[in-house]
Amino acid sequence: MIAAVIRHRSAPLLFLLVWLVSASPALAEDVPAADLTDDATTAGAQTEAPEPLGPFALLHQEVQPGALSRLTLRTSESFAGAWVETPVAVAHGTQPGETLCVVAGIHGDEVNGVEVVRRLLNQIDPETLRGTLVAVPIANLSAFRRGSRYLPDRRDLNRYFPGRAFGSAASRIAHGLFDGVFRHCDALVDLHTGSFQRSNLQQLRAHLGDPETLKLAVDFGAGIVVNKIGRTGTLRRSATDLGIPAITVEAGESTRFDEVHVAEALAGIERLLRNRGMIADPSPAPAPEPPMAYLKTRWVRADRGGILVSRVALGDPVEPGQVLGAISDPLSDAMTIVGSPISGRVIGMAVDQVVMPGFAVFHLAYDAYPLSSDTLLVPTIPDVSADAAPEELDLDERPE
Repeated sequence: MIAAVIRHRSAPLLFLLVWLVSASPALAEDVPAADLTDDATTAGAQTEAPEPLGPFALLHQEVQPGALSRLTLRTSESFAGAWVETPVAVAHGTQPGETLCVVAGIHGDEVNGVEVVRRLLNQIDPETLRGTLVAVPIANLSAFRRGSRYLPDRRDLNRYFPGRAFGSAASRIAHGLFDGVFRHCDALVDLHTGSFQRSNLQQLRAHLGDPETLKLAVDFGAGIVVNKIGRTGTLRRSATDLGIPAITVEAGESTRFDEVHVAEALAGIERLLRNRGMIADPSPAPAPEPPMAYLKTRWVRADRGGILVSRVALGDPVEPGQVLGAISDPLSDAMTIVGSPISGRVIGMAVDQVVMPGFAVFHLAYDAYPLSSDTLLVPTIPDVSADAAPEELDLDERPE
């Protein structure tokens, strides 16, 4: 048939070529024009625009994407019968991400963390944030107003989490904070300082036996991490028990603002936000030093009363027998030397003051190893001790 068509001079050559293509099943099936059009249309349909990020709901309110809102949590009542209103700030980003909660002021006299949160909120940009930042600058407003560590009923708020709706005032405030705010966190940072005229080197307290908490500690980038599970009743322990990775940041001393420790804690939170993909920074600040985990800590106590004068500083390495300080009798001028019983590092110490026998003056950390997210998990030491700690010491300052 092809020969006949070719011999027919009146048939145009173009018609012949078109006829050959349309008559050949192999060619028609290999490159179907209709299929090419359908593929292009299907590919375009599959490339859909990402769904817009919805509002963030907290405390019966909604925060829109790209907004910074200040909410109020009502908990318990004051002696006058008025509600205790706790401020809560929410920066809701424009892109999906995790919810990080930062809390300060659980102890009302620990003011460094309050300043850290204030600066953090002033510089965060919800328009470029991925995820949500929830900040509680003053968790214990009643104690903060009085400049006290404790609530008006002399209870320590950080012993009552997760709290109860119908318990004591401390338990009700803890319940309101935990159920209303902290239960909605994907990760939590709790800011503290030393207590009762003691100062802490910046350090983290974390349950390194929990993989997610280990990663949170590494992302923060502090030089020192003390491996402790935390006592029942603390915010950190309650959050970890619920499956929310949480770390405690200790930096500086109570009742005063310390610029060095405030800046260090703020830098750590910024590193944490960058490392978890919540903010972008073309030139991130490196961690101050390679992180080290310490398995044990020990308080050195005064054997005599008198005036304490320290001979070491926060962060100093110490060896057995090294002089840590001297205690002088103000009347007889007799001097007692305070020496180090172990090799370790000074992570906390009393400021120079008049001390009584048994007063905890130097906090030493020892048994260290390099910390990274690839580090094998180690057993976490509980916050208990055969050497009973005085009630005045904070949980994380108790001697091992």
